[in-house]
Amino acid sequence: MSAAQSVGPQALPALQEQVEQIIAEAKRQGASACEVAVSLEQGLSTSVRQREVETVEFNRDQGFGITLYVGQRKGSASTSASTSASGPEAIRETVAAALAIAKHTSEDEASGLADAALMARDLKDFDLYHAWDITPEQAIEKALACEAAAFDTDSRIKNADGTTLSTHQGCRVYGNSHGFIGGYASTRHSLSCVMIAEADGQMQRDYWYDVSRQGELLADPVSIGQRAAQRAASRLGARPVPTCEVPVLFSAELAGGLFGSFLGAISGGNLYRKSSFLEGALGQKLFPEWLTLDERPHLMCAMGSSAFDGDGLATYAKPFVENGELVSYVLGTYAGRKLGLPSTANSGGVHNLFVTHGDEDQAALLRRMGRGLLVTELMGHGLNMVTGDYSRGAAGFWVENGEIQFAVQEVTIAGNMRDMFKQIVAVGNDLELRSNIRTGSVLIERMTVAGS
Repeated sequence: MSAAQSVGPQALPALQEQVEQIIAEAKRQGASACEVAVSLEQGLSTSVRQREVETVEFNRDQGFGITLYVGQRKGSASTSASTSASGPEAIRETVAAALAIAKHTSEDEASGLADAALMARDLKDFDLYHAWDITPEQAIEKALACEAAAFDTDSRIKNADGTTLSTHQGCRVYGNSHGFIGGYASTRHSLSCVMIAEADGQMQRDYWYDVSRQGELLADPVSIGQRAAQRAASRLGARPVPTCEVPVLFSAELAGGLFGSFLGAISGGNLYRKSSFLEGALGQKLFPEWLTLDERPHLMCAMGSSAFDGDGLATYAKPFVENGELVSYVLGTYAGRKLGLPSTANSGGVHNLFVTHGDEDQAALLRRMGRGLLVTELMGHGLNMVTGDYSRGAAGFWVENGEIQFAVQEVTIAGNMRDMFKQIVAVGNDLELRSNIRTGSVLIERMTVAGS
């Protein structure tokens, strides 16, 4: 993106200087401690539909958020996303607003900055920034080629629901009154295609996409369009199935959601509020013995890599589940204090979660399953975090004798997540690499499929 070259590592010194100014202003106005996150972002997004250009959007946003403390009282405020909202007057006003909020809040023994001794020291560069010198005209050309390939793939592809190419780059700097300042520049580029197939009075919609730190490494637009068309056409003729209890295979792009729900259940916020079905589960065997879930935050060029967490603590590689046993919660400083446990350097989330997988691809897992449901789409948000009860609308394919027979829609899959975790039979080698959670397809021994 030619106009976007200013949003990169070269912008970090100015943002770091701004963080220092905001911290100094907070101290001047009477804060006993404070922390600041400053961001500068820029992006280009182009979308086409039905062989016509639909939108071309360019955005550039800058702003900051501050959390400050007056003793054990906490106040937070942020600026609007515009460059003018980061000047001296905006800094003074935002600090004053945060101070006013702090003076009206109750004291909280758990509030405050993380221990100064725990601040990250070695801020490595994980090669997260790769500007893509692509013009709007080139982006439109790629999007049109992607959609055209989808239309050419199958005569039953009658309509398009949007093909979008986006390129984004930004800088983020975090600092606090312990003297810690850390920042990094990153990029994220994506191409997605959504197509509609129609036959015998039925219409089905499906998609495909790719994401990369490096625009040049995105999958070929033609292959993305073809995959989107194939997926949409394969769903034609979909129908419900009778209610039954059968094995369920979650495709790799959906399986990450299962482990994302698990991370939510072992996260500090849900635990100290006593709103998690895994409260008190540390040390318990939750998964099969062969399964491990581990965080690897220092991978080069990965989507989730970071040298420090949202509190400024140094991130480090660690398991959350080892040999099926829950060995660590997901904790930031505040949640850790509420629970009487040390932070796991996960304020803001987990960085690059890896799930143990075997050497079987999805076709092999279908053969192992024999008879059951392959799930390729989920609808709704059907997890009760307190009880672990799981119920989602689903679509996919019915499998008999290890082979796909027909498309399925209008069914609900249900179970309890504790049971689902224990009943994981296998994880495929068809790894989902576009996500912060790297897993293959997940085969669960038995769930209720409610249909016609």
